[in-house]
Amino acid sequence: MWGLVRLLLAWLGGWGCMGHLAAPAQAWAGSRGHPGPALLRTRRSWVWNQFFVIEEYAGPEPVLIGKLHSDVDRGEGRTKYLLTGEGAGTVFVIDEATGNIHVTKSLDREEKAQYVLLAQAVDRASNRPLEPPSEFIIKVQDINDNPPIFPLGPYHATVPEMSNVGTSVIQVTAHDADDPSYGNSAKLVYTVLDGLPFFSVDPQTGVVRTAIPNMDRETQEEFLVVIQAKDMGGHMGGLSGSTTVTVTLSDVNDNPPKFPQSLYQFSVVETAGPGTLVGRLRAQDPDLGDNALMAYSILDGEGSEAFSISTDSQGQDGLLTVRKPLDFESRRSYSFRVEATNTLIDPAYLRRGPFKDVASVRVVVQDAPEPPAFTQAAYHLTVPENKAPGTLVGQISAADLDSPASPIRYSILPHSDPERCFSIQPEEGTIHTAAPLDREARVWHNLTVLATELDSSAQASRVQVAIQTLDENDNAPQLAEPYDTFVCDSAAPGQLIQVIRALDRDEAGNSSHVSFQGPLGPDANFTVRDNRDGSANLLLPSRPAPPRQAPYLVPIELWDWGQPALSSTATVTVSVCRCQPDGSVASCWPEAHLSAAGLSTGALLAIVTCVGALLALVVLFVALRRHKQEALMVLEEEDVRENIITYDDEGGGEEDTEAFDITALQNPDGAAPPAPGPPARRDVLPRARVPRQPRPPGPADVAQLLALRLREADEDPSVPPYDSVQVYGYEGRGSSCGSLSSLGSCSEAGGVPGPAEPPDDWGPLFRTLAELYGAKEPPAP
Repeated sequence: MWGLVRLLLAWLGGWGCMGHLAAPAQAWAGSRGHPGPALLRTRRSWVWNQFFVIEEYAGPEPVLIGKLHSDVDRGEGRTKYLLTGEGAGTVFVIDEATGNIHVTKSLDREEKAQYVLLAQAVDRASNRPLEPPSEFIIKVQDINDNPPIFPLGPYHATVPEMSNVGTSVIQVTAHDADDPSYGNSAKLVYTVLDGLPFFSVDPQTGVVRTAIPNMDRETQEEFLVVIQAKDMGGHMGGLSGSTTVTVTLSDVNDNPPKFPQSLYQFSVVETAGPGTLVGRLRAQDPDLGDNALMAYSILDGEGSEAFSISTDSQGQDGLLTVRKPLDFESRRSYSFRVEATNTLIDPAYLRRGPFKDVASVRVVVQDAPEPPAFTQAAYHLTVPENKAPGTLVGQISAADLDSPASPIRYSILPHSDPERCFSIQPEEGTIHTAAPLDREARVWHNLTVLATELDSSAQASRVQVAIQTLDENDNAPQLAEPYDTFVCDSAAPGQLIQVIRALDRDEAGNSSHVSFQGPLGPDANFTVRDNRDGSANLLLPSRPAPPRQAPYLVPIELWDWGQPALSSTATVTVSVCRCQPDGSVASCWPEAHLSAAGLSTGALLAIVTCVGALLALVVLFVALRRHKQEALMVLEEEDVRENIITYDDEGGGEEDTEAFDITALQNPDGAAPPAPGPPARRDVLPRARVPRQPRPPGPADVAQLLALRLREADEDPSVPPYDSVQVYGYEGRGSSCGSLSSLGSCSEAGGVPGPAEPPDDWGPLFRTLAELYGAKEPPAP
């Protein structure tokens, strides 16, 4: 029976197969729980293999893909087939009576390649399993329904220019979602759709390579290549997909530099200093980056002496600059050659060289107004010392290079000769002494001479003139220091007492050319021996000097070897002392003790002189102080009101509360009531200040306040009555007495009203004014 079922399924399409092993009745009965003899194992009655369904199949009705059947089914209708698992009841349905399996919708293998189902045969009446369940698989069979795609596209690649044929550029890879193990649906072949004949692609691997040699970046830098991938092995009916590859040619140094013109002309003014930019040169190189870097050099000697050339920071332009000062009068143009060379040269492309080029350069020097030029960069002149004023020292000379006949005026800058030791003749440039010079005081005089064109005072130049004062033998030799020494009374004859050194300020008669001579004769107490090197030894003679209270004054004569020779006489003080056995001084006479301690007679005199000067200063200071006090006492007794006293300090103004209190005037509430009683005398200074009158009650009225303050000032004896000016913080509404000018004065009959109140009511200070303006006469008795 199982063989018939299998033949039936093969006839339906060959999508499913079944097999079974018939089990004895005893085994089945035992498996269902019926009593019977026990068996060692139970065999399955049927086994399912697998079924196949074609993807993307869509029809009007469900498609039969297989049939399930059990040996227990006798065709009586008691057997019911059940299907469970992935897609059961939705994607796959089974006929419970016949066991036919149908697929109800189109399947996609790329979405799900297989389904695992579980089949079971049960009794229709009791739903009891007739056989154990069996698992089977339904596979979705692939069809060519997916075109190839390039998941990493579009691509970008770089290959050096001038590459050989077959140089690998990039590998492209396409992906086909169809089943690669079934048919040729996923077998891809690569071809070039666009990009020929420059590039090719390997049909199997997708490696893109160069197809022609010597591709030049300078001609075309970028290429767009279209690559196609087709499945079914590239045969008719296959699906295809494409991508783009942008190929960029990288630069190599295959082009030498080239000057766009053979001659460059520049001009530069003659006053341009070293480092001044003259012009730029650029050799063209179509290469990029380091391959286009260039170095410039000057080939001719005359150009390299006056000019230099360097490469700018970008490595492209040659900067031509001035190397040394130019002179239009000596040379007006320069011609030389400049070479440009690539700094990085690829040996593989030497055959395309040489990688350098040469151009000619001509530089014209332009004339410019120049200051006078001295004949020497610096002058060194000499003059003997002690010469009379007006002695010629030397001459300097400058000329106008633009106009040699133009006159020049010379002068010495004052700061270079502050002592006015020299003068210069303005037209000729001769330098003379203006005062006697002393070489021992100053050897060198550094002058700055200014040369100015008379036609243009702005054109001026300076030069340094060093004048050396030459030495003359005008200083007699002297001892290097005052010598004050001692000798022991027990000294042996011929003992060295002191080494004496000489000093000669003259250059010709220096210290090494000084001779010494001491006392001569048998009665000399000491002996001087010349060492012939500017020093002498003071020795004890053969017989010792007798001790005495006063020190010995040894005369020494010194002379130099100059022309004429000069000499001087000096004295060395020698004291005779009693000494210890070890040679140290035990005791000396007072003069000798002071000398041994380091204080000479000259030092004592200097100390006494200083003390006397200090005492004189103290006496003078005391006398001046006493004279000043007496003068002040006389002024204090005089009337200070009739004197003008000048102070060195400035008053405090309104803030000076010691002079007057203005705060009460600025603040009406701060006024103090006046003291009752008659006014005090005005010819003496009061001891106490008159209190202020209280301000009238009510709102503050500036007019009333000013009247109150005026009355207080009239009655206050402490206020100066002469030429006093008081400053008020408020401006009044106008005086009640009107104008006091005679121009506006008239009687009431003339139509001009008089003052609001009679002048005699203004106070005692206005009494005379009231009488002049016709105040009321007092009633007759």
